[in-house]
Order: sequence, then structure tokens, then C-alpha cells
Amino acid sequence: MKLGLLGGTFNPIHLAHLRIAEEAREAAGLDRVLFIPAADPPHKPLAGDVAFELRYRMVQQAISDNPAFAVSDIEARRGGKSYTVETLEQLRQERPDDRFYFIIGSDSYLELGLWHRYQDLFALTSLLVLERPDRLIDGPLMQLPEAVRNSFSQEQPDLLRHCSGNSIQFINGTRLEISSSRLRELTLQGRSIRYLVPPSVETFITQKGLYQP
Repeated sequence: MKLGLLGGTFNPIHLAHLRIAEEAREAAGLDRVLFIPAADPPHKPLAGDVAFELRYRMVQQAISDNPAFAVSDIEARRGGKSYTVETLEQLRQERPDDRFYFIIGSDSYLELGLWHRYQDLFALTSLLVLERPDRLIDGPLMQLPEAVRNSFSQEQPDLLRHCSGNSIQFINGTRLEISSSRLRELTLQGRSIRYLVPPSVETFITQKGLYQP
């Protein structure tokens, strides 16, 4: 199976997350996209201290109408900091026959050198990089961390190949200016988040009283 992987705090999940997953699925011919909520994000504190179970359930609500989408609790099961490379290693043990495609934005691509054990990522998974029209990556090979640059060759303008056989593919994505932090802010102010999140997620946030004073 060609399995797309989309990680994040999903605090809350919104329409831009779903659109990114759909565009990656279509562009790379993925069989399924697996959403992976972070249990304990390592780089920044979790805003609002919203429990993993609630964020997991919001993802379930958001993807329930798409049979190509699924959600995993792997990072909650493992415990500790939610490092991507460790999640990929565990997934490789659990799903040895699948081919992985980790989905990130162009901003994350430019910061790969800051990731925990980033040198090990490229042998574990291919990358699908969603570029926004205002955040196109100029010279993608040279934007990789110098320590791993020689492990790649540029096959096409939008495709890099790693020595393991995995790839980095660049996809022109739709620009949707939606952020979880803005949604939390709107909710705190008592303003509508309709048409920014799926209706089921809006209802869930209201019923659970999330992001309130």
C-alpha cells in the first residue's frame, strides 16, 4: 500500500489539513492517508492543554466521510516525545509491506535540519512537500541540510531521489490561510468558525467547551 502520513497537533483540525491530505493523495496516487495526531509535541507546548483523546476524536469526526482517510493513535501508544523519526520506525515495524509518504509543507521542508535525527528520515519514508504559491522552494536540492545533500540526486525539477530509493516530490498546493491558532482565538472570542472546520468538528468543539476562557 502507498500510505500517506500527515502529522500534527490538530488542535483543532481544519479544512486546510484536509485539503493538504487530499491534494497529496491525488498527486502521488496514494491508497490511503493516515492522520497522526501528536501526543507530546517536542518543539512547542500544546496550546490549551487539549488532551490527546479529544484531538484524536476531532480528527475522527473530520475524516469520517472519506474512506481514503484514517487516523492513528501510534504516538499516544508509544509515549514520550512525539518525534517523527521514532514514529516512522515503529510504523515500519507494524507495516513492513507499506511504502510511506510523509506529507509536509514547504515551511517544514526548509527546517528539516532542526528535526530530531533528521538524517535518518529519508531512508524511512519518501516526502511529499506541499508548496503554496507564495512559498515556492527555490533550488530544492540546495535547501536540504548540507549533511544529507550528497545522498540525493535531482531527477526532475520537482523530484529528488535519495540513495535509498525514496524520493522528495514537490506539489503545488492550494493556498488556504487557515491556522489552528486563529481558530482557537476566534473560539475564545465567541466568534464563528463555520466554513473553516468541518461542521462535525465545530459541533464537537462547542459540545466539549474547547478553547473557551
